[in-house]
Amino acid sequence: MVAGNIFLINTVELRRSVGNQRTFAETVVLDDLTLASVNVRADSELRVELLLETLSGGVAATGAISGSWQGECRRCLDPVDGLLGVEVAEVYEDRPTEGETYPITDDHLDLEPMIRELTLLGLPINPLCGPDCVGPLPDEFPVTVEAEDVLPVTDPRWAALDALRDN
Repeated sequence: MVAGNIFLINTVELRRSVGNQRTFAETVVLDDLTLASVNVRADSELRVELLLETLSGGVAATGAISGSWQGECRRCLDPVDGLLGVEVAEVYEDRPTEGETYPITDDHLDLEPMIRELTLLGLPINPLCGPDCVGPLPDEFPVTVEAEDVLPVTDPRWAALDALRDN
């Protein structure tokens, strides 16, 4: 670890041989973890538990991120909160693939961008205060759920091909 930044991990010792392992278990506070109607409060703690393991050409980070989130119900706009649980299975490489792996820069891993990204991806996009939420004006805007046994409407222009498939 580099002094002053708990997210910056020195990999020199870790990468001496394939299969070496190191744990990273910290409770952290990050700001700016917000989607449109859901966020992790700026003073809320996230628990990060990772196992860093050397691979040929990189380091695998596996484990979990947990914490709590808050937001508003997508139907009634009442406050709603919940627990965040994200599984981590990421790879750091010297030459990362854009959008797939994270970089190892000057023999250091920076865990913060990965933790931020996975936390945001783990937040619910449209939370509900409950599955039976009827919304603010149930008489004017009733909540309906489509039946699962209804067959999709087919385009009549495909009828000839559908007939061939049925034979």
